[in-house]
Amino acid sequence: MAREWLVRENSALQAWRGGGQTIGGWLSIGNAYTAEVMSGMGFDWLCVDLQHGMLSYDDLTYMLPAISTQDTIPFVRVPWNEPYEIMKALDAGAYGVIVPMVNNAEEAAQAVAACRYPPDGNRSFGPIRAALYGGRGYAAEANGQIACIAMVETAEGIDKLDEIAATPGLDAIYIGPSDLGYALGLGPAAFDDPLHVETVGRIFAACRDTASRPASMPAAWPSPASASNRASTSSPWAPMPASWGRPRGGTWPRPGRARWPSVRTPAIDGGLAGPGLRRKEQRRWRTPPTSRFCSRSRAMSRC
Repeated sequence: MAREWLVRENSALQAWRGGGQTIGGWLSIGNAYTAEVMSGMGFDWLCVDLQHGMLSYDDLTYMLPAISTQDTIPFVRVPWNEPYEIMKALDAGAYGVIVPMVNNAEEAAQAVAACRYPPDGNRSFGPIRAALYGGRGYAAEANGQIACIAMVETAEGIDKLDEIAATPGLDAIYIGPSDLGYALGLGPAAFDDPLHVETVGRIFAACRDTASRPASMPAAWPSPASASNRASTSSPWAPMPASWGRPRGGTWPRPGRARWPSVRTPAIDGGLAGPGLRRKEQRRWRTPPTSRFCSRSRAMSRC
């Protein structure tokens, strides 16, 4: 009798496939402590940002194990749609990749192929840490557990939206709202402009009508109220940029799972300060220990 090996389930991906909603956070600081604190906040997934974050692949190798202390699913936004970048992130233990600047179905298919072992794709076999994280069944089951997410944020991507959404094997679309604003001639912060709002609606509709796949965009602007509205009405998976930037009113956890930190939980970069956190304690715990920053990160050259 053939032995069946178990594999860790990608609970975020399974929720999307079942029509459910997830809430995630972003990590743009190269710090394992930050990643571990965020993983304990109750997010469904966390994305380590190698495209715009102040971190490198070396930081990623420390941050992914830190996220793995909890049930939170680890994603990585890769610097570019390069197969070797995608494969290295997956081999390190990412359970999904967000691929920026996808312009057409051919580029979307390239990203999908890099996420799948043959015969479904061309991912090279070498899950050096992924097999430890995923379990003994990883090699046989990885193709069904790895989330491939394409970013639609360019003029060409908007024009070819339907063909991108229909790409076989693509699991979701993530909207890059600032670059989308540039593509529309509006600038990087025109999130409430009618044209921007209408285009975002088109992307959601294409994902729903063309391939019944989820789509999302960051939900932390221009106010917590509008963010909560986006998360509750538009997006099957709502990302919250909670580990970078100035305070924006905190994060918005999914009812029933995510929770606000206690008074003595560190407020990482102002993003985790819950309503019960006293100002005195917030000031005291504002800055976490920092390991290092790497200015030579490939992510910096891709900004």
